[in-house]
Amino acid sequence: MTLAIYESLAAYWSAPIVEANFIVFFNLVGALLLGLLVGYERSYHGRAAGMRTYGLVCLASAALTVIVGYPELWFGGHIHVTVYPDVTRVIQGIVTGVGFLCAGVIIKEGFTISGLTTAASIWAASAIGILVGIGFYISAIMLSVLSASVMMWVSKIESWLPSRLAIAVVLNFRKGFEPSEELVSGAMSEHGYRIASGSLLISTSEAGQVWQFSAFALRNDTSYSIPTISRELSRINGVEKFQLSFARN
Repeated sequence: MTLAIYESLAAYWSAPIVEANFIVFFNLVGALLLGLLVGYERSYHGRAAGMRTYGLVCLASAALTVIVGYPELWFGGHIHVTVYPDVTRVIQGIVTGVGFLCAGVIIKEGFTISGLTTAASIWAASAIGILVGIGFYISAIMLSVLSASVMMWVSKIESWLPSRLAIAVVLNFRKGFEPSEELVSGAMSEHGYRIASGSLLISTSEAGQVWQFSAFALRNDTSYSIPTISRELSRINGVEKFQLSFARN
C-alpha cells in the first residue's frame, strides 16, 4: 500500500469526520426512537405498518437530512465544496418518496377506505426524521408526542362527540324484480337511515339487480347498530341477499 493511498484512507478517520459521524449516529438513534414511539400505536392496533416501518421511515429521513449539513466532509474531505447543497430539495425528495409508501397502505374496497390514518402518520414520521436531521430536537419530540396522542386519543374524543354512523350497503334483488329508489329509500328511512346523496350505484347480472350505496344514521342511537339493521334488511321487498359493512375511512 503506497503512502498516498494510506493517507487517503486515513482521512476518513480524521478527528472532524469521526466527530461528525458520532453526531450523525446520535441523530439517527434519536430519530429511530421517536419513530418507534409513533409506530407503537399502529402495532398495538394490529396495523400492517407498525413500529419497524415507522422507525425506518423516521431513521432514513433523518439520515438523508443530516448528511446535507456536512458537505465539506463528504468523501473524506477530498473534494472542495464551492456550492453547498440545498436542504429544501432534499426534504422535497424525502416527502415525495414517502408519499409513494403512504399510497401503498391506502386500500379502497367499495365505499370503505382504510389506511388513511396510517398513511398520514407515516408522513408525519418522515417529518419527525427531518426535524431531527436539521437539529430541531425539541420540535421533533413534540411532534412525536402530538402524533402519537392524535392516533391514541382523538378517536376516543370522536366517539364522545355527536356523530352519525355511516354504513355501506349492497342489496341483491331476486331475478325479475324491479326495485325503485323510493322503495329502497323508504325502507332505509324506516330503519333510521338515509341514503347518502350521489352514492347509489346500480348494476345488473343474470341473478338480478345489485344496488350499492352508502347510508348514514339519522341520529346517534345504539338501536341503529349494524346487527340491528342487518336483521331488517332482509325484510325489504325483493331482497334476496345483502352485504353490510361500516363505510369508514
